[in-house]
Amino acid sequence: MLLTTKFLRPSADSRAVRRDRLISLLHPEAPKRLNLVIAPAGFGKTTLASQWCSQTTSRTAWLSLDGHDNEPRRFWEYVVGAFEHAGLANLGTSRKLLSQESGDASTGAVTALLNTLAEDDSAWALVLDDFHFIQDPGILREFAYFIDYLHPGITVTITSRTEPALPLSRWRVRRWVQDINPGSLAFSEAECRQFFKDTMGVELSGNDAATIYRKTEGWVAAMQLSALSGRTIQGHSQPSPAGSHLEVDERHISDYVLTEVLQNQPEEAVQFLLDTACCPRLCASLCNSIRGQGDSQEKLEQLLSQNLFLIPLDNHNEWFRYHDLFRDALLYRLHQSSPERAKELRRETVSWLLDHGEVHEGIAQILQLEDWPWLASVLAEHGNNLIHGGYHLPVLGWIDALPVDLFQDSPQLQMLKIWGLFFANRVDTLEPLLTTLEDLLDKRVADSHPDAEGALGLQSEISLIRSYLARTRSDEKSASDLTRQVLKDIDHTQIPLKSVTYYGVGLDYYGQGNLGDAEDALRSAVHYGQIERKPSTVLSSGGLLAWIQYDRGDIDIALDTCTEVRRWVDQHYADPTQPVLISCWQNSALTEIFRETDRLEQASTYLAPLLEHVDGGTEPGQHVIIQYVRGHLAFSEGRLNEAVEFLEDAAHTGRKRRDHIVFEPPASEALLARCYLGLGLVDKARDCLGNPDALDWSNPLNREQMQISMARVLVASNKPEPAQEMLTSLMRAAEKNAHIRHQVEVLLVYAEALDLQSRQNEAREMLERALVKASNAGFLRLFVEESRRVRELLLELPSLKSPGSWNQRLLSMLAEQGVEEKAPERTEVPTTKTATEPKPAEVPLVEPLSQRELEVLSLINDGYANKEIAAKMDVAPATVKAHIRNLYGKLGVKRRTEAMVRARNLGLLHH
Repeated sequence: MLLTTKFLRPSADSRAVRRDRLISLLHPEAPKRLNLVIAPAGFGKTTLASQWCSQTTSRTAWLSLDGHDNEPRRFWEYVVGAFEHAGLANLGTSRKLLSQESGDASTGAVTALLNTLAEDDSAWALVLDDFHFIQDPGILREFAYFIDYLHPGITVTITSRTEPALPLSRWRVRRWVQDINPGSLAFSEAECRQFFKDTMGVELSGNDAATIYRKTEGWVAAMQLSALSGRTIQGHSQPSPAGSHLEVDERHISDYVLTEVLQNQPEEAVQFLLDTACCPRLCASLCNSIRGQGDSQEKLEQLLSQNLFLIPLDNHNEWFRYHDLFRDALLYRLHQSSPERAKELRRETVSWLLDHGEVHEGIAQILQLEDWPWLASVLAEHGNNLIHGGYHLPVLGWIDALPVDLFQDSPQLQMLKIWGLFFANRVDTLEPLLTTLEDLLDKRVADSHPDAEGALGLQSEISLIRSYLARTRSDEKSASDLTRQVLKDIDHTQIPLKSVTYYGVGLDYYGQGNLGDAEDALRSAVHYGQIERKPSTVLSSGGLLAWIQYDRGDIDIALDTCTEVRRWVDQHYADPTQPVLISCWQNSALTEIFRETDRLEQASTYLAPLLEHVDGGTEPGQHVIIQYVRGHLAFSEGRLNEAVEFLEDAAHTGRKRRDHIVFEPPASEALLARCYLGLGLVDKARDCLGNPDALDWSNPLNREQMQISMARVLVASNKPEPAQEMLTSLMRAAEKNAHIRHQVEVLLVYAEALDLQSRQNEAREMLERALVKASNAGFLRLFVEESRRVRELLLELPSLKSPGSWNQRLLSMLAEQGVEEKAPERTEVPTTKTATEPKPAEVPLVEPLSQRELEVLSLINDGYANKEIAAKMDVAPATVKAHIRNLYGKLGVKRRTEAMVRARNLGLLHH
């Protein structure tokens, strides 16, 4: 039961100063999504939020948090409860998902809440008071997801004593965040006078009020610190000397305040403040290390008790940071008084950060020092793990910051750049870099360079990259030979490559349809990825492994694989300030698993984070997989026109960018044909599959998918005999390769072909075999999504009415499908018109596309991601985004697939 008093907004103190200028900052304004009110206790955060709520016209949900709410299910139960208490309806799905025992219940509930808010389409305000109690990484990740996908018109306001570990930098770049910090909470002169009069009961003269405001710039914390110094500001009426103001963070803090603070602190406290000013974050261990002392925890707690601009970053008094203005002022003083000491302290700080795994912060400090040899050394040591942790783009940026000669003389850095470009999918740039690196390594070996052994190790990395490049050319033999050579040599090198190599082996076996060996290789990739601390490889390998297990009919095992891999990554690489590290393979596998087991809402939960990559541009292989899974989910939900749109886009990208995909992606055309059949467009289904004798699919899974769809077209064309002949051959191949899902599909289509020939007994036998195989595997929607004839035959089977939860579930789904299905289904109007239908005239563009916009449009049509387009056009990614935004506006669309359809209809692109 929820405590309803937590949903009650506290009434503001009538004596409190009215903060109208801050209240105006909290009002909703596009594209803002989040108000962030951060300040220590007593700064009036709750009062400000309450005053704003009393003025806003938005419907308001309030939640006061406490230490008991730092648990995912409880937190989201209260968030949902706050909205419900405020009058938001249709929250049953969210509550239902939160009542489930599965580990992903809160994620599904968040998606359901987002959907409900979108459907409500009202302006809402959610206030989360005392957010500093929320420290759980799982809650923070889900809350970041909530903000990322928040419906326009909804504003979330957080009040907190500490800055939450959320991707605030990314949101600030997008102008989603309104920050109100202690500096923003500073009083104006009028507010200062009102504060002393109404709140403190002290009547100030006009001169005294002006002096307080001028000396402290209305900063309440600064006034408190002045009081700590044992002096009263009112006694200083002389203006500050000219030039005594220090410009910090585009604001000024009086030299008077800083001087008074430091002069009235003990010498050892002043020294502590100056020594630790170079630390972006502080903890006792870090401070002890750079000071060479052991009393830092005591010092930090003393500063905290005096409110000396020290802001806690947790509730355990372990991590802190100085207020930015105060830290900048301390750094200014330190550099003025002891520049060499300042440099030494910063180097000590960097060493501690690197030793304790804080590589990003360490590199940020090195960049400020402009110590390029040190940066090169750190990148050579940590760069590989950073890239495999998903930070390939920052690594490329850091490499570009190095002097050219330093980079050209380092094989390790050259190899690191090659890996960074590979993970950024800029594979067309790799060949010359590989050749240059090979020449350098050959020279080092010939010259007996001291690092000749390391040069030999890099040869294995080069072979591994070349094996992936061979896969993009569909040169499976070269890819396999190179990968196996790396496996043979790998134990003789010091470079952690086993995980990436076994992932390549797994891709090879998967491409051959050898699912058993592919599973073994991918398990090894996951195992070594965990040993080598490569989270992105672990996620990708585990995701592909789960995808294969799903195909083989091991749905429960596939779900366990995803859960175990995700748990490991979250335990070792959970940084709530960074975007959640996700894998296209894993999220796609989970979407398929939940779709097939008829948990469509949960399927959409795992699909949702992938869609941003499609709309913003991603590498072509991932684009095809995401659109395929997206189309499959739309097909299962009966949104056939949307499914056609997604699958046509997937097929188009797969054809256009085949040379840039290191594996053969799913056969989108096979599923597209099923959509056309569902729309009653048999001819279009046949056309999209092409000539059955000219199938160019190296992956047996894809070949089987295409042939099963061809058999469906033959059955729909009332040609059961050739369909039966094709299915007989298919069944042998599917059984040989243990492709359980395809075996079930073959049996279902075979049964329909037999029924068309009035061979009902044999048809029932086929359906019985399909039920046995599917019940063992857990497949459900395979049956529901077959033709009406097959569903009717299934409903007549006595065995389906026998006891058992799977039988009852399938029977219920079949009966429900029969009731809810539109009759006839083929009357739906397709998005792609048949040849005999007149094509509606396209409304011409009000404003033509510029030459640059046409160039961007052409590259999008070729399947290039935004960062690839930027590289090809030699412009900044932000420029590409601006062109895309403009052409979307001119075309009147909101996403890539819509833009392609509209542009083709206008004759701007060729099909």
